[in-house]
Amino acid sequence: MRKSVLSVLAAAAVVALAGCSASPTIADSGSKNTIKIGAWVTTSGPIAVSGVPQAAGTQAYFDMINASGGCNGHQIDWITQDNAYDPQQTIQIARSLVQQDNVIAIVSAYGTATSEAAFSYVLDQSKVPILNTAGGASSWYTPSRDNLFGVEALYEDQGAALGSWAAEEEATKIVVVHSDPDAFVNVAKNVAPGAKSVNSSVNVELLPVKYHSTDYSPVVQQVQSKNADAVVLILSPEEAAAYLKEAKLQGLDSQTYGYAPDASTATLTLAGDAAEGFHTLSLVRAPDGNTPELKEYQAAMAKYAPTQPIDFVTETGFARAKAFCEVVKTIQGDVTSESISDAYTNASSVVTGLLSDMSFSADTHIGTRQVLKLVVKDGKFTEVDGEFYAPTRTN
Repeated sequence: MRKSVLSVLAAAAVVALAGCSASPTIADSGSKNTIKIGAWVTTSGPIAVSGVPQAAGTQAYFDMINASGGCNGHQIDWITQDNAYDPQQTIQIARSLVQQDNVIAIVSAYGTATSEAAFSYVLDQSKVPILNTAGGASSWYTPSRDNLFGVEALYEDQGAALGSWAAEEEATKIVVVHSDPDAFVNVAKNVAPGAKSVNSSVNVELLPVKYHSTDYSPVVQQVQSKNADAVVLILSPEEAAAYLKEAKLQGLDSQTYGYAPDASTATLTLAGDAAEGFHTLSLVRAPDGNTPELKEYQAAMAKYAPTQPIDFVTETGFARAKAFCEVVKTIQGDVTSESISDAYTNASSVVTGLLSDMSFSADTHIGTRQVLKLVVKDGKFTEVDGEFYAPTRTN
């Protein structure tokens, strides 16, 4: 009897040790059919106006796909923690997600500076992929970095697109009003190369504004003094709305352009009729369209996130989640950190019907550089020509 008990205990010990040494797989989540992934999101603080709806859109997709049988038969467990858009909090969250929750990928996390703060631990030490981040910088993907993949046009690309768009509409003097942190400056610097790719004689001037400014009266006055015929805003939706309202109040009629974050319900709500004619970029299709993919998104939001708006922000979160699932569907065998990264590397055609079509390779870890043009008409964002296009960026 004693030998029998010892044999059982020894066998159990071997199994336990084997489990401790195994690389992360879907089985680590406690269910063979569950893929456990995580993200840091921003659901508090001044950036929450964008972070909350983006997270809601992402969760709505995962809820929808889980209810319909999962992603290629696997349930998705998306574990999130609020980082309040703080890099130091993000590092701690990353450790918690990887060490305690055993996630095998970080998917649809929020923020450029915040996500970059976690690279050393997540990408280099833990070898866990970071995918489909909201934000990003060209330095992330040039050259390509192991386990890091993006599914949307970078902010630098958006800056170039705004410059070329303004020049195409015959602007000769462009003022770029941008928040003063480096992340915004880097975007603003790409407006000039984009404009000059269309017309080399275009004059572009940068006008920095203190981050989270609320009084745009002196800013509009400066723009007026520069005789600009086009203004590019690299600002948050709240700040963009404040600028638009003040410009209307002071009678400034220079055509105004904004980058993708400004295509949001918040901009329209806060700016009111001052937003009429505002030109912006988008990463996704107009959310009120009637394609099968947009109808799927609309239905999912109505069912799983009814308090959140049908708009570009929630749709972008939904689209990032969908892109992840489309790539995971190509995996044959166990879903692990390594197999997910390999699947992205080999994903030559990723189609969501919401974002522009994407293609990845060993040397290309950013799936697309394309954006869509929008104009506010009758109080809503409307697609200009319905075609995604890639800007020229030299910076």
